Amino acid sequence: MASLPKVALIAGPTASGKSALALQLAERLGGTIINADSAQVYRDLRVVTARPSPEEEARAPHRLFGHVDAADTGYSAARWAAEARVEIDRALAADGMPILVGGTGLYLRTLIDGIAPVPEIDPAIRAEVRAMNLPDAYAALTAVDRAEAARLNPADTTRICRALEVVRSTGRPIADWRRERVGGIGERIDLVATILLPPRDWLNDRIDRRFAAMVDTGALEEVATLIAREDVPLDAPIRRAIGMPELAAAVLGEITLADAIERASLATRQYAKRQYTWFRNQPPADWIRAQETDSFKLYDEIAIRVQH
Repeated sequence: MASLPKVALIAGPTASGKSALALQLAERLGGTIINADSAQVYRDLRVVTARPSPEEEARAPHRLFGHVDAADTGYSAARWAAEARVEIDRALAADGMPILVGGTGLYLRTLIDGIAPVPEIDPAIRAEVRAMNLPDAYAALTAVDRAEAARLNPADTTRICRALEVVRSTGRPIADWRRERVGGIGERIDLVATILLPPRDWLNDRIDRRFAAMVDTGALEEVATLIAREDVPLDAPIRRAIGMPELAAAVLGEITLADAIERASLATRQYAKRQYTWFRNQPPADWIRAQETDSFKLYDEIAIRVQH
């Protein structure tokens, strides 16, 4: 691995301190911070999605943050991975250190391992599948791809529809396509990966305090501006950002702000729990799992690993 270019990765659940640690590394190593968070690609909710502030962005190069408009419903893991590959190569060409930072496991898997080369889905088939109710879609998937249907949660609308439209459009189960992954960069880089897994109580307390601070620094106003936009579909991904539905309900007068904060904080903690479980169990064993909450200690350890 010594001859391969090094790329740093700081991953972990929301509010675990990834952004602060990445910024410390970037300032010390002359690095470029590359976003790997699916919500932070959107420009409309800087506060709600905990994107770095303008002041933080001025301290080191930041890429793929806030570059997608809320009305763009076609942004995907494949598109992000293609953009991330470009930014990684640019940083390396400038003798800089690419520093991936984020908590979206699908993005990271797509970049490192590649993506199944599924052809474009026939628009008519997609429209037909997406118009089905969930029980019918699940039954239809079971009839044509029993193995995938058994693997999926019967309530997972997105994955059920995707699997059904793939087999109907291509004639092959989605599992077949997954075995032909292309475009991954894992074999051409030396990935120095650190997963932040701080104690759960510490993380939950940090989540609650951070969300309250978001409300104090403009989160509600961001949400009000977004829901007033007529060009953003109701099913746009940005509308599902953690905390967005609860704050939108408060803006519309459907619940109180206090209720919105309580519910959004709970939703964030639940999301962090899912991320925590994924990052603890799914990534390769050689990705360092760190429980340390002192970013300065982690910073020294990671800097040594990256520079040797």
